[in-house]
Amino acid sequence: MQKPLTDVLVRGMPLPESGRIEVSDTRCKGLELRVTSGGARSWSFRFRDPRSGRVTRATIGSYPEVSLADARERANGLRRSVAAGLNPVEEKRRERQASNTSTFKALSDRYLEEHARRFKRSAPADERNLRLHVLPKWGSRRYDEIQRRDVIDLCEGMVAAGTATNANRVQALISSVFSFAVDADLMAANPCVRLRKRAAENIGRRVLSDDEVFLFWHGIISPPVSHRVGLALRIALLTGSRVSEIAQAERREFSHIEDSERAAWVLPTTRSKNGCSHFTPLSELARDAVSEAIVLSGDASQFLFPSPSVSSKPITGHALSVAMQRFGGSVGGASEASRTWASEPPSPHDLRRTVATRLAALGYPAEDVSAVLNHKRRDITGRHYDLYDRAKEKRHALNSWSDALKELVRKTDPTLPINIGSGEK
Repeated sequence: MQKPLTDVLVRGMPLPESGRIEVSDTRCKGLELRVTSGGARSWSFRFRDPRSGRVTRATIGSYPEVSLADARERANGLRRSVAAGLNPVEEKRRERQASNTSTFKALSDRYLEEHARRFKRSAPADERNLRLHVLPKWGSRRYDEIQRRDVIDLCEGMVAAGTATNANRVQALISSVFSFAVDADLMAANPCVRLRKRAAENIGRRVLSDDEVFLFWHGIISPPVSHRVGLALRIALLTGSRVSEIAQAERREFSHIEDSERAAWVLPTTRSKNGCSHFTPLSELARDAVSEAIVLSGDASQFLFPSPSVSSKPITGHALSVAMQRFGGSVGGASEASRTWASEPPSPHDLRRTVATRLAALGYPAEDVSAVLNHKRRDITGRHYDLYDRAKEKRHALNSWSDALKELVRKTDPTLPINIGSGEK
C-alpha cells in the first residue's frame, strides 16, 4: 500500500484484523509505516543494498516516539548513505561493535591480558585498582575521549578521600594503560605524559619497637585474625620476606623442616619480585611456624596458606594487609605499645623493614641484610660476576634474629611459651 502520509492518517490508520500492514510514504522514497493488529506503529526504511542488490530494511523507530517529520528526516539521511555506496544496516552493526571495543573497560581488559599478566608480577594489583578506582567511573566511556583533565579529577578525588599514595599508584597505572594503547596503535598520544604525581610520598620509616613486637607476636594469631593468617604474618617478621610471596607459598618450596642446619624455603624465579630465585634459611621459630601452617593446611592443597573458600588457590598478599588492619583495629589497652600501634598502625611491609633494621642493629653488614631481603645488586659486579648467594651468612643472621625475638616475646616472663595460642584454629 502506498499513500502520502500525514500525521492524521498515521494516527488514525485502522488496525488489521490479524498480522500487520505496511504503508509506503509516497512523499519520502523508502519510508514505510508498519501497523500491527496489536496497535503498534513503527517506521522503517526499505532500500536496495548497493553491493548485493538485495532489498532489505533498516529500523528507524516507533511512532509516536519518532514523529512523521523525524522519520522522513532519518529516511533521507539513510538514502544519502545508500547513494554513497553504504549499507546503513551494516554500518550500524559496525558502529555498535566498535562502541563495545572502544570503551575504557575494553582497553583495560586488553592491557591486563596482553601486557600486565604477561610481563608484570603486580598484575593482580593492577586489576584490583582498575576494578575499585577506575572502571566505576570510566568503564563505559570511550577511551579516546578521556582527557588529561579527567585523569587529574579522578586522582585528585582519591587524594581528597585520604588515599594520596594510592592516587599516585592509580595515576601511574592509568598512564600504563594509555601507553599500551599508544604502542598498540589505538591512540596517538598518552594523556598522562609528564603528569606530575598527585602527592609527595613519604619514605617508609615505621619500625616496630620492642613492646610492639611483643604485642604483635602474641596477638596476631588470635581473632579477629585467623590463626593461619597470623602464622603467615609471623613468618614475615621472622624472615623479612614479602607478604605476597609468603601468601602464595607452595608446600614443595620448603625442605628439611626438621633439620636446623638445612631447613630452608626456596622461592622460585616465577614468583620472585626481582625474577631471582631466593634461598631463605629457616630459624627455629620460622620452622615452628611453617610446620604448624603445614598441619593446618591439610593434605588437600599444594599451598601453605590455601584460600578458605577455594583450597586450590592460595590466599593473597592483600588478605595479609587486611589482617594487619583488623589487628590494628582490635588493639586496646593503655600500654605504650597499644597507643603507638593505634596512632600509627604498621603495615605488612613494616614487618620487613623491622627485620632489616633489627639485623643491622645486631651488627650484620648491609650485604647480608640485602641478601636476606632478596635485594638485587645493580652494579656490574653484582649483576654479572658475583653470584654468591650468602646462604651461610643469611642463616647466621636469621638465627640471631630468631634468638633476639625469643628474648623480646618472653621479656615479661621467661617461662612464657613462644608459641602461645599454638594449636588454636
